[in-house]
Amino acid sequence: VMLRIRAKLRQAADQMKRRPELCCGAILLTCALILPLTLTCSRVKSVVASPRAPLRFFPAEAPLADLFLGQLEEVDRLLEEADVSLVFYYAPWCAHCITARQHIQQVALRLAQQVQFVAVNCWWHQGRCRKQKIFFQYPVIHLFYRSRVGPIEYRGPVRSEYLESFIQRVCAPLTYLPSVRALHTFLTQHQQAVVGYFRFSSSPQPAGYITFLLSALHALRRDQQGEVRFAVVTNQAVAEGVSLREDESVYLHRRLNSSLVFPRTQRNFTVQAVCDWVFENRESVIHWIQPTGAKSYSLEAELQKGPALLTFLPHNPLTANQLLTQVPPAEDLFPRCCQSLSFSSDASVCELCVSRCWALALYLQRVSLSSCRSVQSSYGAFGRWSVCCRSVPRPPLDSITGLQCRSNKTLRFYLLDTQLHWPLAQRLGASADQSRDLPFITIINLRDETHYVLNHTDALEDFIQNFSATYSPLHRHLVGHKQQQQTQSLIQEVTSDSFLHTVMDSQRDVLLLYYSVWCGFCSVLNHVFLQLARLFQGNSALTVARVNVGRNDLPWEFMVDHLPSVLFFPRHRKQMSVKFPENTPMTVPNLLRFVLQHSDHAPWEESGRGAEPQSLLEAELQALQRQVFSLHRARERLSQQLSVLWRENRRLTLHTHTLETQNAELQEQSGRLETLYREKTRQLSDTVHRLQELADASEELLEENSLLKVLLTVLRERDGWEGDKSALESTGFSESSSEPPPAPEFAPELTPVHGSAPVSAPVYESDPESTPTYESVPEITLGDLSQRSQRSHLCCP
Repeated sequence: VMLRIRAKLRQAADQMKRRPELCCGAILLTCALILPLTLTCSRVKSVVASPRAPLRFFPAEAPLADLFLGQLEEVDRLLEEADVSLVFYYAPWCAHCITARQHIQQVALRLAQQVQFVAVNCWWHQGRCRKQKIFFQYPVIHLFYRSRVGPIEYRGPVRSEYLESFIQRVCAPLTYLPSVRALHTFLTQHQQAVVGYFRFSSSPQPAGYITFLLSALHALRRDQQGEVRFAVVTNQAVAEGVSLREDESVYLHRRLNSSLVFPRTQRNFTVQAVCDWVFENRESVIHWIQPTGAKSYSLEAELQKGPALLTFLPHNPLTANQLLTQVPPAEDLFPRCCQSLSFSSDASVCELCVSRCWALALYLQRVSLSSCRSVQSSYGAFGRWSVCCRSVPRPPLDSITGLQCRSNKTLRFYLLDTQLHWPLAQRLGASADQSRDLPFITIINLRDETHYVLNHTDALEDFIQNFSATYSPLHRHLVGHKQQQQTQSLIQEVTSDSFLHTVMDSQRDVLLLYYSVWCGFCSVLNHVFLQLARLFQGNSALTVARVNVGRNDLPWEFMVDHLPSVLFFPRHRKQMSVKFPENTPMTVPNLLRFVLQHSDHAPWEESGRGAEPQSLLEAELQALQRQVFSLHRARERLSQQLSVLWRENRRLTLHTHTLETQNAELQEQSGRLETLYREKTRQLSDTVHRLQELADASEELLEENSLLKVLLTVLRERDGWEGDKSALESTGFSESSSEPPPAPEFAPELTPVHGSAPVSAPVYESDPESTPTYESVPEITLGDLSQRSQRSHLCCP
């Protein structure tokens, strides 16, 4: 292709060298074409319809400023008018914005006197918000505190109660503690408490207080749930309740370990330093998590850390929940510090676990040889320490480590809102008829792939103790898909609830198929199992079933390692279940041979119709023989039908050949007729042409005949005048006569033919003596008359 292009280009260049004027003409022609196109395109107007002007997103009666034209300059002016402002950036088409509109209105109605609410349309292309702000999702909620601190982005659930609680924390980031009782109440109600002591006697607003206030506001950016609460103390007697004596001191309260005071000598007292110090050293017993509901790893990242206790409860951030007071004491049941001790005298190893790390040295003194005993089933409900001992034959002194990993279990506590995450609770085992007002509690151990559900009749403390036991009495919860309606089918569908009742039936042999919806090989085997189920149809001693392990959890002893898998559970000996060989193709004969080989040979159930086969094998063989006989008869019928179809096909083939021959003959005849039609059409056109010529000739003859008649009339009149003259002369009419001859009454004008000169009648002069003369009379010779007569004879033979 490249060689051809090069050859054509070379040929064009040679022609341009030979004829340069052709090259110049082509260039001028191209320029002449490009110039009008450029002028035309430059004047073309945009045909894109302009978008409609935006409308108000919020109703006019809502207590907020709706800047639906994206007036970002108005936002700065409105922020100066209030201490706390909320800016709601939205897009009118966004479904999340439309859903959040109602919640924003509710919060605005309740907090209109305290907070300035502003809504900005950041999607209108002519507004400044669209040009200056870049958002990757909508809605976006920003809060500003006295127009100096902000924006503080709100990333929590866009619900009225959550949003109002966050706004209240922005409005009042610090809690004032006037008394010791208020201080203890504050430390008890909040897990993570930060208390600052500032003396206002020397200055109305100390510099450290402003820094502490800004630190509380900046902490809200990292703590959307408000787990860390900040409080301020101005009385020295109240500050001594948390061992604060110096001015501008910050105290971090911790439950499990010793509390801390901000190190002013090691760190600068700045906003960022205080926030980092609080979040680095804080302790959290209960964590609030909020999965997004979409594909994310937020929940999995927490479950990967270890066993977790998930509590689903209806949570209102504006009110306190009584259930939260039960979880911290239950968390104290788990010892956090363990140490292994070896006793070389009797080859025993003991493990000491305590709830407080600082008490480890104190309880080491209580451990002695007499305290060594068998491993405890669980930790004491009211005790704060435990000893677990094991006997080891001649243990090396340096090889006894990690005994606490066998008995001590770490458990993390998480809270989720039922109103937001109820679908997740249902997937973990919450019943559909359960009320959402009641809490749902479950323990998930991702490493062991197990989870347990707390019954409503059990206590939370007992539930946690049973999980921490070495041999836990808790039973693994099986999540299964409930069948809506039982249908009569050849293959029985098994769920988690009906698995043991169906498979462990001692009166039936069960052939069970393990499958899943996402397994492509499983769907291929459907027709194989259907054929096998038809063979055993009506057999009350065998059940063909299947279970969807993707939606139904099973006990560990009944699980398989790959899909699809087939297991056979014989009756009277369910413990001797057999798995179908993996290297054998799953076909109907192989599955039938597998079933007959491992089926029970107990006596066949008798019926009232006489003797029946003595074993399942004989019954199946007889059924197979009947099936084979039926197949033979069906084969004969099929052969007969095939022979009839073959004869019919042969007849249709011959008929088709005959039709093709007739079609060829018809096409040939059609060609001949088309040729004859063209010949006749040509002859008819020639005849029409000749007739047209004859019509023209006839018109000419008629015109010439009229002319001849006129000429003959003139000649006759002339001959008449000459006769009259001779008669007058014979009667003696002389020139001296006083009266002239009478003039003719008319002088006809002869019409010219084919452009000839007009023929006039005789004109008499005024002189009576003069003779009449004839003017403009064409002379017609005998030769002209003979030629016209010959032409008329040729045209009209």
